[in-house]
Amino acid sequence: MTRIATLLMRNPMKLDKPLVGSVALMFAGLISVVWVASPAQAQPEPLTIAAANSLRDVFRKVLPLFEAQHPEFVVRVVYGPSPTLRKQIVEGSPVDVFLPSLVEELDQLETSGLLIQGTKRVYAGTSLVLITSTNLPAPIGSLEDLQTVPIRRIAIGDPKTSSVGKLTLQFLNYSKLENKLKSQYVLGEHSRAILDLVANGEAEVGVVYQADAVTSKKVKILDTAPIGSHAPVQYGVALPWTAKNISGADSFATFLQTPQVQTLLQEYGFDRITVDGGADRRGGGQP
Repeated sequence: MTRIATLLMRNPMKLDKPLVGSVALMFAGLISVVWVASPAQAQPEPLTIAAANSLRDVFRKVLPLFEAQHPEFVVRVVYGPSPTLRKQIVEGSPVDVFLPSLVEELDQLETSGLLIQGTKRVYAGTSLVLITSTNLPAPIGSLEDLQTVPIRRIAIGDPKTSSVGKLTLQFLNYSKLENKLKSQYVLGEHSRAILDLVANGEAEVGVVYQADAVTSKKVKILDTAPIGSHAPVQYGVALPWTAKNISGADSFATFLQTPQVQTLLQEYGFDRITVDGGADRRGGGQP
C-alpha cells in the first residue's frame, strides 16, 4: 500500500492498468472479508432467568420457543423456591428476569427499590389443590373430609421457605384445620418436594399448586381450595436491580403474555389472568 500511495501522489494520471487492477482487487477482497466476518462475530447475548420451581415443566416448552424467535439471546435459567431466589437477588445475584410463584415476592423487592421501575406485571395464576398418591390413595375425596377422616401425615410446604407453604397455612387457618392437623405435618421445601413425599407414601395427602400436580402421573388431585380461602396465586415477572440484559428481559416478559405461551401455560395447569388481575380458572388444568 505504501508503494501504491507514493505512485499515486507522484504520477496520479500515469498509474499503470495492472497496478490499478491490483488495487481494485485488494479493496474488493478487504470488503469481502469484512462482510463475511461480521455475522460470525455476533454472539447471542446471555439472558439469566430466576424462576420458581413450579415453572420448570412448562418452561421446557416455553424457553426453546423464545430462543427460536429471539436467536440474539441465549437463556440461562436458575430454579428454586421463590423466597430463596428473592434473597439472592437482594444480595446482588446477577439476574435479568425474576419469576416468582407469588407476586408478593416482587412487591417486597419493589418496596425496597430493588426492581426496575415499571417492569412488574402479572402473567398467570394457578390454584391450591389437595393431592394423594395414585398407587396408595388416601381414604378421602375432598378437603371437607379432612375434618372427619383421620390421616397420619399431610405434606405441606414449609411456610418459612416456600410460597406454597405460606398459602397452605392461610387455607388451613381459614378452614379451621390448622390446630387439628399441625401434629401431622410433613414439611417440604417446595411443591416438588411435597409431590415426592406423597408419591412415595411418606404422606397420605399433600397440598400443592395445581400447576405442579397436573403433570405428575404419581399423584392425583382430590379437590381445589375455594376462592377466598387464601391469597390469590399470581405469577409475576419483573426486572430486578441486577439486570444487565434489559432488552432481552423485556422481550421475555412480553413473550410470556403472547397467545402461544398463554395456551401452553393453561395446558400445564395455570390460569389466565383477567383484566382486573384475577385468575380465570375456566381455562386451567382440571383435577
